[in-house]
Amino acid sequence: MSFIHKHPFKPFIPENATKLIVGTLPPPRFSKGILKIGDVDFCYGSIDGQLWKILDEIYNLNLKFETTEFAIQQRKDFLIANNIGICDIVESCFRKKIDASDLGMENIQLRDLIYYLQKFPKVDTLLLTGGNSKNGPEYHLRRLLKSLDIKFIPVDLNTPRIHQFDINNKIITSVSLTAPSGAANRAVGSNLEYKLQKKENPNFNTFDFRVLQYKKFF
Repeated sequence: MSFIHKHPFKPFIPENATKLIVGTLPPPRFSKGILKIGDVDFCYGSIDGQLWKILDEIYNLNLKFETTEFAIQQRKDFLIANNIGICDIVESCFRKKIDASDLGMENIQLRDLIYYLQKFPKVDTLLLTGGNSKNGPEYHLRRLLKSLDIKFIPVDLNTPRIHQFDINNKIITSVSLTAPSGAANRAVGSNLEYKLQKKENPNFNTFDFRVLQYKKFF
């Protein structure tokens, strides 16, 4: 059964935002309004995802993981207080299979991320929740910039990869974080830094690895 998967959430960007979290699309159940126990009806609200669990760990937020207005407000309050916005790069796609995989997306319509960068001029950093694998956030950002003839300049090609580009004589930095999903655990497992940490501490896991990585940029 195929369907059009439309992003259920508008970008959430506080007036003074300096950073934007940029992903693709939440799982299709958020568009259909059929949530799991523990889901929060907000960006990155899937109980299976790790972004809010990572931020909860870094900032000691005591977040609720439940389908309530309170849980949504907790996340909004955090974003406003820390000048962080969320603006996923995909507006909609066509799916033949109802799952959340980026690879399954077809006929992809992108959001005009450049418009938001111009509308919120304090933003100077994009925190991409995934890399350059096909249909990942970095992949789409590259496509978007290429279509506008804007150079995407590598700064550091180690994980997480860092690039910069110029919008109206302003440098924007993009950081391709390890995706906060279970699907990225295999890539984490083969990461040299992760292996070294694991060797030193056998209890070190893929979640701990992300917490250390995200802490540097959030």
